[in-house]
Amino acid sequence: MSNNNVVALDLPIPEISDLPEDTQKYFQICQEKLGMIPNVLTAYSQNLKQLEGFTKLYNELMLGEGELSKLEREMVAVVVSSENKCFYCLVAHGAAVRVLSGDPTLGEHMVMNYRTASLEPRQRAMLDFASQLTRSPATVTESDIQTLRDAGLSDRAIWDLSNLIGFYNMSNRVAIASDMKPNPEYHSQSR
Repeated sequence: MSNNNVVALDLPIPEISDLPEDTQKYFQICQEKLGMIPNVLTAYSQNLKQLEGFTKLYNELMLGEGELSKLEREMVAVVVSSENKCFYCLVAHGAAVRVLSGDPTLGEHMVMNYRTASLEPRQRAMLDFASQLTRSPATVTESDIQTLRDAGLSDRAIWDLSNLIGFYNMSNRVAIASDMKPNPEYHSQSR
């Protein structure tokens, strides 16, 4: 793997063949399902404990049981990434919104300005909260939580939403600091 195509940092990114067998299998599944190994995983492969922690949390937050749909989770990822101006996540998760929704316009709205999209009230409330918790977390009050409840989210869904927002704020900062490059394949998905 060429480090130049993944991050600007000089990290000791191993060849896939040098990774443990379970990691190679995980990467093979990614290749089969996505047609690529996301560069975020390639970057994390230089620290296997961090890769394991990242993938476990990602898989639970994005694919685990819960009230938020896969599309809603991806929309949250894009809104957080838009607030943070994270190029990697905007490209990767913007593509996921396009794929899951079947609507390239919705994907572009999410990336550029979700407020201009035609959204259900529940989605609008979730994305407004994602934006607020990202931009100014100290301003979140009980009334903001009540707005989410009024939009139909249970307290468990609000917990999951908050964890999702926190995860993408963390991963955006790592991607920005390392100048992580999105896989070229994302750019053309569902256009």
